[in-house]
Amino acid sequence: MRALLDIVAVALIVLGLAGAIIPTVPGIPLIFIGIWLIAGIDHYHHLGYGWLVAIAAVGAVGLTIDVLAGVLGVKRAGASTQAILGALFGTVVGLFFGLPGLLLGPFLGSVLGELTAGSSVLRSTNVAINAWLGLIFGTIVKLASSLMMVALLGTAWWWNRGP
Repeated sequence: MRALLDIVAVALIVLGLAGAIIPTVPGIPLIFIGIWLIAGIDHYHHLGYGWLVAIAAVGAVGLTIDVLAGVLGVKRAGASTQAILGALFGTVVGLFFGLPGLLLGPFLGSVLGELTAGSSVLRSTNVAINAWLGLIFGTIVKLASSLMMVALLGTAWWWNRGP
């Protein structure tokens, strides 16, 4: 049973790392659940509550910055509600087209959204670039936080390895 739980925990962490890049997969929460499962299986011997709190804090900061980066990128350009919804819709549709869709979907969606709000092509493009930059920055922070969570897991395990 322990081996099965270990496999599930590692699968959650790997899926979470993929989710750091794929917008609709909740990467950081999956990583934390996987880490918590590993700690529980081990009866918190190698990974105690203090380590879990530190890992959760890193995850919370990563999620917060990820959400704020996208909003601030769009707000910086003064985007309309249609542009924000367009970027969201473009992201969801882009998921079905792999990496090019993930990169172009939010951009095209926010351009079309801003155009439907009555803005010029130049203004719509400016809004889309800011939305895209916010998304990219948020993804980088989310990926860094995810990797840091896994690194803290490894550090805690090594630190408490025992004699």
